[in-house]
Amino acid sequence: MDDMDHLLQYTIPQLLRWRVNSTPEKVALRKKNLGRWQPYTWEQYYAFVRRTALGLEKIGLKRQDKVALIGDNIPEMLFVAIGTHSMGGITAGIYQTSLPEEIADILNYLEVSVVFCDDQEQVDKLVKVRSRIPGVRQVIYEDPRGMRSYQQDPWFMDIQKLYALGDAALDENPNHFEALIDKGKPDDVCHLCLTSGTTGIPKGAMISHRNYINMGVQITRVDPLTTTDEYLSFLPIAWIGEQMNAFGVAMATGITINFPESVETAMEDFKEIGPHFMFGAPRIYENIRSQIWLKIDESYWLNKKLYNVLIKVGSSAAQYRMTGKPMPLGLRVLSWLGDRLMFQPLINQMGLLRLRRAYTGGAALGPELFTFYQAIGVNLKQIYGQTEIVGIAYMHRDGDVRPDTVGKPLPGTECKISEKGEILSRSASVTSGYYKLPDKTRELLEDGWLHSGDAGYIDENGHLVVIDRVSDVMHNRAGAMFSPMFLENRLKFSPYIKEAVIYGDQRDYVAALVNIDPVVVGKWAEDRGVSYSTFMDLSAKPEVAELILKEVQLINSNSEKEHFKIKRFAILYKLLDMDDGELTKTGKIRRMFVKEKYQDLYDALYDESISEKSVEAVFQYQDGQASAIRTSIKFYTMEGI
Repeated sequence: MDDMDHLLQYTIPQLLRWRVNSTPEKVALRKKNLGRWQPYTWEQYYAFVRRTALGLEKIGLKRQDKVALIGDNIPEMLFVAIGTHSMGGITAGIYQTSLPEEIADILNYLEVSVVFCDDQEQVDKLVKVRSRIPGVRQVIYEDPRGMRSYQQDPWFMDIQKLYALGDAALDENPNHFEALIDKGKPDDVCHLCLTSGTTGIPKGAMISHRNYINMGVQITRVDPLTTTDEYLSFLPIAWIGEQMNAFGVAMATGITINFPESVETAMEDFKEIGPHFMFGAPRIYENIRSQIWLKIDESYWLNKKLYNVLIKVGSSAAQYRMTGKPMPLGLRVLSWLGDRLMFQPLINQMGLLRLRRAYTGGAALGPELFTFYQAIGVNLKQIYGQTEIVGIAYMHRDGDVRPDTVGKPLPGTECKISEKGEILSRSASVTSGYYKLPDKTRELLEDGWLHSGDAGYIDENGHLVVIDRVSDVMHNRAGAMFSPMFLENRLKFSPYIKEAVIYGDQRDYVAALVNIDPVVVGKWAEDRGVSYSTFMDLSAKPEVAELILKEVQLINSNSEKEHFKIKRFAILYKLLDMDDGELTKTGKIRRMFVKEKYQDLYDALYDESISEKSVEAVFQYQDGQASAIRTSIKFYTMEGI
């Protein structure tokens, strides 16, 4: 037994108590408020969890009762979550972007008794569907602004009142909270984590204390963290990617979690903290890369020339760093100069200078983007897993980063490939199943292995290679197999392309719908005197079409196999959006939904006689209203394919 094995014997509240006994004055959390960072020590963290737990018990919450969390990342989310766990309740995170009807369906499915919201925006959603959620007995809110009209209604409660109830309960029985914590068992379900829902309504994966803590322990055995390390919490708490850090990694390692002032200021706050590690979906890294390219594009011509030379040097050096091979002396000197002259000042502006490791997961990231980050000195590594195994089961090791793989299994994780090519996993982090869905649970955990739904294989180096979703792997009419996700990632490496949807199953050729990046392409257009008014207008410009045409030609020229080449494409008039159901909450394309929604465009992609088509563009606004605009979409055919 090593020095971390004993952590697996605890529940999350018990491990929090252990942290308090070990380092009570160490800063556990920070929250930025009105421009100042407010710290919470482990002892203060524990005190708020205690107040919350006893307050929840006072309002009638019982063991196994459910508490939903809706809102932005704030310390109170953790106080309520772990407070609920302390008294035997179960939490569930709901994305703050969810619409009222969607929230109502989830609350009823999960049988939620209490909902915690951060502000009036989320509370108002519940008010709209109040008649549909009779099981919700109490709505607790953190920010009282705008809540005056609700204060006389007992259905609503300010969190300060909950704290006061908890303080009174502590005075009545000082030992009761400790007794509540002692009742917990590591294998108790503590959280229902909603799947991303690429194939339908989200399912609630039942995650235990041991599931979270085991993941935190095992990742730390590969990439050690120290109690002085900093982390910025900017991912939605409803996503397993944030929970694994807040519940698993932080408790297992004692790192400090920092909460930004708002979603809008998250990246600026990121620069202030300068975290030592970060985790994000591919879209985060794509956006940061776009910002870096914009900075270079806006700099003096000499800087641009120097960047173009040094990025090639960095890319060559990255090949040695990623594989752990010794670098030739000349390249090492040039790489050192590049870091000092260009890349360290550049990544320092982005808040990335102190990063020892950056992780990406939730969807695949193209090999080119890995090489880019490694070239500028950011140790970006792929992780792979799913909600049902607490987010991470496979990851790259330092000195063994292979951009076309997702790394090797974490310690204690077994992997095998089924006869049909599906990735199967087994570890102490695997969920016990889906809440109230026994049939889906049997499919998920058939033969004692977690079925990922992803196709893949293990290469000669012991790395796992993920091809695509089993259901998404495509075959052209001739029977040749290809991965649409692989081609989409190659397209998205272009700074001008934000999103792409690849088609071609049982067809003669591959076709694509493309979203331009409004920031990068907008800047490109302005620099060339191309005027535009809206995203739709910019997307329809012939100059932009020529730009994207060249990007597709470049990607095709680098494709060794003919059936990987894109023959037809169209530039979509709107950005794909999760609020419109086109993307999941983690940014994955809902491919069949997009195909059905834009069926007329899909059909036109496979009718080479069509070069332009008039369509009705429907825009859905946040207030529920919609407007329709007629526009024309042009279709482009690549020569020689």
